[in-house]
Amino acid sequence: MMKNKLYCRIHQQIYRMASYFVPWRFPEIFQGELAYENLADKLSQHKKILIVTDKALVELGLLTQLLNTLDKNHIAYAVYDKILPNPTIANVEEALIAFHHNDCSAIIGFGGGSPIDCGKIVAARVARPNKAVTRMMGIQKIRKKLIPLIAIPTTAGTGSEVTIAAVITDDQTHQKYAVSDMCLMPKYILMDYTLTYKLPPFITATTGMDALTHAIEAFIGKANTKQTKLDALKAITLVHENLYIAYQDGENEKARKSMLFASFYGGRAFTRAYVGNVHAMAHTLGGTYHIAHGYANAVALPVVLRAYGNKVGKKLAMIADHIGLSEDKDSVSQKSEKLIHWIEGMNESMNIPMYITEIKKEDIPMMAKKAYIEANPAYPVPDIWSMAQFQDVFIKLGGKDNV
Repeated sequence: MMKNKLYCRIHQQIYRMASYFVPWRFPEIFQGELAYENLADKLSQHKKILIVTDKALVELGLLTQLLNTLDKNHIAYAVYDKILPNPTIANVEEALIAFHHNDCSAIIGFGGGSPIDCGKIVAARVARPNKAVTRMMGIQKIRKKLIPLIAIPTTAGTGSEVTIAAVITDDQTHQKYAVSDMCLMPKYILMDYTLTYKLPPFITATTGMDALTHAIEAFIGKANTKQTKLDALKAITLVHENLYIAYQDGENEKARKSMLFASFYGGRAFTRAYVGNVHAMAHTLGGTYHIAHGYANAVALPVVLRAYGNKVGKKLAMIADHIGLSEDKDSVSQKSEKLIHWIEGMNESMNIPMYITEIKKEDIPMMAKKAYIEANPAYPVPDIWSMAQFQDVFIKLGGKDNV
């Protein structure tokens, strides 16, 4: 195990040092009254655009303003609306067929992380037609310029609109693949907080906790920069001040707008600082039981933070200080405990369960192996876990009465 930990840390340090020489870019953001028109101006040279979304968003009428603007500006489009909550390789291949059949030249990912992630992988398949999605898993496996990719988020949490990552599920093995490549960063983002008004409260809650998870994992990891720390703290502050308000009052303009930016800053933090064991476990749970990613992250976050113990105490204490949860007289352990207690309290106040009751005892060794493989060597986690440690945490996550 010691040799493996050393290998992981060397691997992570190499990538961290290399990241300083990467020409990082971030999307151009369109927001405000002219957001749709300004985006249309950028897309006017395209013959046809593929919009990747899901049926629920179409039925809710959330695409109306976008489609009206495209029609008004004589920009042709096709809509692929079969994205699943955990998008699959089959989704990617079907959307790819739609892209070529309609002779498209750009992609809009419209929705939560699922449509945006799927749109990213479709763009990758356009650029690398002879490379299967399963061979894109990992870091920098695409390495080719993509067609223009536009993200229009309708949830506030995934951060996919500003990351170099996408997650896709293998239909056959049910394993979730994390694909990371600089080229997956969208070219444009349209930020329209009114699109989040119709989100059910539970989706508001779990996607908001997803944003919090991104920010905390980025902050406590070992690949931080000064900027990622600032972005992570911005995201955490925005969640602390606005998530519960958005949950209670779905049309609160300030809270909804603030949560969109919490997602943005959390995404920007983890796209460089990366995530950790919470995500490795949440991806495994999603692939195994089709559990929504934000929900899995929300439940797993406090359990994993407690399992890290004193390896994260100081950094959790810093977060507690920053958002005003602690007092000067508190010890580091007291401050970190107050932060974890606040996370648990947020979950409880928004009716997010304490445990993932879907976990089956017989599945735990398999899930531990998958989480271990995902996390190592890439994730710069505070503490590198063995498969046995992952098993222990999955047991805790399932609740002692359930597993």
